[in-house]
Amino acid sequence: MTILCQSLAFVPALLLACSAVAQKPELSAPNVVSITSRLVTSGQPSAQALAGLGAQGFEAVIYLAPPTVPDAVRDEALIVGRQGLVFVNIPIKFDNPTEQDYEAFASVLGALSKRKVLVHCQINLRASSMVFLYRVIAAKQDPHVAYESVANVWSPDDTWKHFSLGLLRKHGVTFEPY
Repeated sequence: MTILCQSLAFVPALLLACSAVAQKPELSAPNVVSITSRLVTSGQPSAQALAGLGAQGFEAVIYLAPPTVPDAVRDEALIVGRQGLVFVNIPIKFDNPTEQDYEAFASVLGALSKRKVLVHCQINLRASSMVFLYRVIAAKQDPHVAYESVANVWSPDDTWKHFSLGLLRKHGVTFEPY
């Protein structure tokens, strides 16, 4: 009986070690921001990081930069698709985001709301801003809380300030973080 009790004393330590090994690895990309357990924004992941998204529980990727930008991963759609993940590219021009870009993004993110989604661009400037707008306009979240995710990455330039504030005003949201 004493031997059994001493053996059982190792079980919690063994379970702890096994759970540490079983944890999913974190996303390797620039400026990763976890909004919720199901919504993450980031800059451009490498091809290797993209290939591991399925193992991390991601079910969809929304890429917000044109696929022709210099640091784009050439076969991103293929890499993501091979894992059975949904891939959507909404090529937003950084110097000219439009209301149509936001509407397309909001429609796609809304349709994927029950899945774990990575929203990314090159550095997480477009992604953090568009997710902020979605959270405030579509999900009706407090803009002060939602804006923290943007502020963790950047201070939007005049183009993105005017774009964001214009959309917020159009949707009846008063917010002046800038």
